Amino acid sequence: MRTHRILAILAVLALVLTACGGGSGASDVGLVFDIGGRGDQSFNDSAAAGLDLAVDELDVSSSEASANDDGSNREELLNLQAEENSLVFGVGFLFDVPMQAAAEANPDVNFAIVDGFVDPEAYPNVASLLFAEEQGSFLVGAAAALKSQTGTIGFIGGVSIDLIKKFEAGYIAGARAVNPDIEIISQYVTEPPNFDGFNDPASGRVIAQSQFEQGADIVYHAAGGTGAGLFQAAKEYSEANGTKVWAIGVDSDQYLTAGDDVREYILTSMLKRVDVSVYNTIEAHVNDEFAAGPVVFDLSVDGVGYSTSGGFVDDIADQLDAYKQQIVDGDIVVPTTP
Repeated sequence: MRTHRILAILAVLALVLTACGGGSGASDVGLVFDIGGRGDQSFNDSAAAGLDLAVDELDVSSSEASANDDGSNREELLNLQAEENSLVFGVGFLFDVPMQAAAEANPDVNFAIVDGFVDPEAYPNVASLLFAEEQGSFLVGAAAALKSQTGTIGFIGGVSIDLIKKFEAGYIAGARAVNPDIEIISQYVTEPPNFDGFNDPASGRVIAQSQFEQGADIVYHAAGGTGAGLFQAAKEYSEANGTKVWAIGVDSDQYLTAGDDVREYILTSMLKRVDVSVYNTIEAHVNDEFAAGPVVFDLSVDGVGYSTSGGFVDDIADQLDAYKQQIVDGDIVVPTTP
């Protein structure tokens, strides 16, 4: 009888541990997307790809959530994920303040912020995953200048903040490295504290249409879900005018994520390997090698780059790769402000 009672108790304990995620929780990962969530075909989806790969290859379990439309529940969602997981991501720089609060409230949980910086001395359980966006943008700016037939190109930024200005700065520098006289039209969708510019395809479509009408034949966006409007505008303007104008995507390879009807108008995409940063952080966590503080993903580690899907930049790939090597070698220093 006593043996049966012990076995029964052990069985109950096993069920409890399973319900809690398998005991130590060291392989449980929570991820909180920013506004737009999984399915934005851009920044959030790149983070999702890294999480999905880790689930497939690293034997981790995961849970996820998305910030509401105004982002007011970021801290709440981080804390909820911390109750169930031993590693929690916040996707986007707007998680910096909420993550500080969550990290302080959950000192035994590791956190990682994508695109933001949290002081590791004050918060020793937070890793900051940063990118050299200006370097990848330099390459697609060079591609735009090499491919432009009109000598005019465009840039659409989601919100006028320092982070997005890094994209603009690199894009302009790359274009002018090829053609010092090229004309560049830049416009931002919103000004802070209004961050709707990252999820406003209708405005993206209007702005892109205006830039095409002003003579731009290639437009690059750093605007998250707003970029869908750029792709649609490129298609509509090309069809209406019997010409070919191009869009340049961002973060993910948007030739692969955009709809079949618009992908033939996506020249290339500036790859920001959020997926790599998420996967690598999970791998380090699983191996008990998690480290707080900043980690920068640049061209030297292929943390940024450009896509070749569609084959539209195959003829200039050698030139783009030569620019890449000059940046890696330090012969070209890409500016971070326009």
